Amino acid sequence: MGSLAGYEWTFNTVAGLYERMRPGYVPELYDDVFRYLPIGEGSRALEIGIGGGQATFPVLQTGCSVTAVEYGEQLAQLCREKFREFPGFSAVTARFEDFEGEPDSYDLIYSASAFHWIPEEIGYPKVLSLLKKGGAFARFANHPYQDKGRPGLTEAIQRAYAVYMPGSHAPMEWTRECAQERADLAARYGFVETECHLYHRTRTFTAQEYTQLLGTYSDHIALGEEVCKRFFAEIEEAINSFGGEITLYDTIDLQLARKA
Repeated sequence: MGSLAGYEWTFNTVAGLYERMRPGYVPELYDDVFRYLPIGEGSRALEIGIGGGQATFPVLQTGCSVTAVEYGEQLAQLCREKFREFPGFSAVTARFEDFEGEPDSYDLIYSASAFHWIPEEIGYPKVLSLLKKGGAFARFANHPYQDKGRPGLTEAIQRAYAVYMPGSHAPMEWTRECAQERADLAARYGFVETECHLYHRTRTFTAQEYTQLLGTYSDHIALGEEVCKRFFAEIEEAINSFGGEITLYDTIDLQLARKA
């Protein structure tokens, strides 16, 4: 799994939209994380790539302190304001690769739909060094899949992609095999007691809501405002021609691993 370096900056340019449109995560996921590693007051957590803070509130609710490492200053500032009522919250503007944390100092390190930006040969060893003995790493991500109930809509949208993003492919549906393969990465870098879990949900959008969501994706942002305007207009037209709604089928995968 290589780095996707080059697009990380894009999220910072749409910080407010990102915070509004990107989804959070299901309660069952946090149940599994806190079963694997009970935390509370006195615990220390590090979040890698906080984005708009979609994954942060349940951790703060336990009484645990959270330090967020976020490359985008606007996103970091948005989250400082968002979680200002939690004295144990702080945000550092930095790439995780450059973050200078104290070794053996965190009970929990977690990353939500962000860890794939970091080369695995850098990310996993650094997480391992920062964790306390017995501490846990939780990596999770949302994988949206096309509308299963409207195949004609999917085909219409893919025709627009062929024009504006040639060579791109419709996202694959995330499977247990995909999740297990990613979870097994941790064991290669010295983690133990690895687990993986899958969760499912659907999200339904109007045409405009859906293109707002697309406007938070790094490769779409990089197309530029004028190209996106034409591209998104065609996608909205396609959705409206199929009843005005699109439903995404999400699979969320969770990887848990422990420092021996």
